[in-house]
Amino acid sequence: MIDFKQIDTESHIPVLLKEAMSYLNIQKNGIYLDGTVGLGGHSLSILKDLSRNGRLIGFDRDSDALKICNSKLSQQKNPFTLSHNSYHKITEVLKELGVGLVDGILLDLGLSSFQLNSAERGFNSTINSNLDMRFDKSQKRTAKDFLNHLGVVELANLIYKYGDERRSRIIAKNIEKIRPINKVHELLEAIRRSTPPKNRQKTVSRVFQALRIAVNDELGKLEFFLTSFHSNLKIGGKIVIISFHSLEDRLVKHAFKSLEKSKVIKVLTKKPITPSETEIDANRRSRSSKMRVAERV
Repeated sequence: MIDFKQIDTESHIPVLLKEAMSYLNIQKNGIYLDGTVGLGGHSLSILKDLSRNGRLIGFDRDSDALKICNSKLSQQKNPFTLSHNSYHKITEVLKELGVGLVDGILLDLGLSSFQLNSAERGFNSTINSNLDMRFDKSQKRTAKDFLNHLGVVELANLIYKYGDERRSRIIAKNIEKIRPINKVHELLEAIRRSTPPKNRQKTVSRVFQALRIAVNDELGKLEFFLTSFHSNLKIGGKIVIISFHSLEDRLVKHAFKSLEKSKVIKVLTKKPITPSETEIDANRRSRSSKMRVAERV
């Protein structure tokens, strides 16, 4: 059982916060949706800029993060609603809430420090926990299921596609040799057998990224969202998406370009916004972030 009171939410630093808030240009009586609310860093700033006639709606797949976020946002007087859902279900959830169009949408697609530092979730290669990697713990398939039940070719393709790891085949073969793999250090052993010491940590990061993306169907959900978000956004409303690896950023870039060509949105960031050196020094998690913004037209 997690003791939420002992979690240091103050150490959670929202990425590109000033830039995101500037582009969203919060209207006091507006309705805003944070599709990846996490511990509520961005949401808190949005909520503070709203009046009691405005509303914040937050989605997250991680029920533990939602509990923490709810405690943080409840200290504010302005109205908000949190939903244990994925952002790709925006249309159906807004309909259930009786909400029409929103004034702005924010997605921060990164893994939170709360998740990364968990001793139970398996996101962190330095913590020998069970290989879970689910954002939503009610979901059935875990990273262990992928590692132990996929065929070698399928596993190698997963690691290459979502991790861009050129040693994916030998890694998959070594995973098969030492199955069952249930713990982080067992997966690290398969990677150790497959790679020279130089740059091994980069391979570890790529394999862990690939597994996390596959377990949570991150790219599938993002693709679906990118085809439908505009139908929930008011004319003049902004969409702000912060991504953390090239696969996500490429999807966002191409979707925005296509929607702009169809005169559905206007892209406001021809090149992605990246963090300043000052922000990177203060928050190493921000260093790979890229923010793209568009306006509904």
